[in-house]
Amino acid sequence: MLNLRGLNQYYGESHTLWDLALEVPRGSCTCLIGRNGVGKTTTLKCIMGLLPLQDGEIRLDGKLVSGLPPKRARVVRNDIHYVHQDAAAALDPWWSIGRTLEEGLRIHGIRSADERRARVDEMLAAVGLDGSARPRYPHEFSGGQLRRVALARILVLKPRFLILDEPTSGLDMSVQATVLNLLLGLIRRLGLTYLFISLDLSVVERLCDRVALMYLGRIVELAPTGEIFASPRHPYTRALLSAVPRLAPGPNRAERLVQGEPPSAARLPEGCVFSSRCAYAQTACSTTEPTLEDVAFGHQVACRRWRELRPDAWAA
Repeated sequence: MLNLRGLNQYYGESHTLWDLALEVPRGSCTCLIGRNGVGKTTTLKCIMGLLPLQDGEIRLDGKLVSGLPPKRARVVRNDIHYVHQDAAAALDPWWSIGRTLEEGLRIHGIRSADERRARVDEMLAAVGLDGSARPRYPHEFSGGQLRRVALARILVLKPRFLILDEPTSGLDMSVQATVLNLLLGLIRRLGLTYLFISLDLSVVERLCDRVALMYLGRIVELAPTGEIFASPRHPYTRALLSAVPRLAPGPNRAERLVQGEPPSAARLPEGCVFSSRCAYAQTACSTTEPTLEDVAFGHQVACRRWRELRPDAWAA
C-alpha cells in the first residue's frame, strides 16, 4: 500500500535518512524500531508531507504522493493520518470531545449536523466509548480513554493508512493490553493498514506483522516479527534484543555485542555505519557499505557477515 524508495534527508551537515526503502503491505502492521535519533520521526514527517522530501519518492497505492504542489498533495494524502503519541496534548482542553471530533468533518465538507453526529457516535462506539463521552472534556478522561478519543478523531475521517507513534507509552500493562486489542480489532473490522513506531519490544511482538530495524538513517534488518525475534541476523538487532531485561541471572549479552556510543550523523564512518561498534566487524566492514540482502522469504539484512552469524549460535 505504501512504498518508500531512495529517501534521503539532511539537516545541515547531518544525513538523517540514507537511501531509505520500505514497503508496507495492505492490511498489515509494520513497525519501525530503533534508538532515539535514528530517523524514525523524520521518516514519518516525510510520509505526512510535513518535511519537503529532498530525494526519493513516496507512493500510495502505486500513485506518487511526494513532490506534488501543496493543494494536490493534501488531496492525495487524505488517506494517511497520524495518531499522536501524547493524546492529552493533541486535544483542545477548552473543547468538548463531540466538538473536537466534529471539527474534522466540518473541514472535510460534511455540512449535515445529523450526519456528523451519527459518524462521531459510530466511531466512539468503535473504540469502546459511548455517546456520554460527547459533552465531556479531555481532563475528565483517563490516559487510556484519551488514546481512544484521539483514535476516534482520526477514524471519523475514514482513513485507510494510520501512523501510530508509541500509542501505548505511559500506560499501565492492563490498559496497554486493552489498547492493543482495540488496534488489532480495528485493523480487521475497518480494513486499516498501520505503520507503527515503538521502543517497547513486547508491544511490537504482540501487534506487528513485520519489523524494520533502523540505525542511523538506514534499515539494517527487515523481517516478519516472529522470525526477527527468533532468528535475528544483524549484530545490532541481536544487541537490541539481548538488552531486554530478563529475570534469569547472568551477564548482559548486549555488552559483548555492541561497544561505545553511536557516531554523529554529521560524521558518519565509511562503510557499514555500525562497524565502529560491532564486535564482529572486520577491515572490509569499514570500507564497503552493505546493502539489504535476502536471508529468507521476506527477511532482509544489511551485513557482510550475516552468513557467519548463524541462528543456532544466537539460540545458544
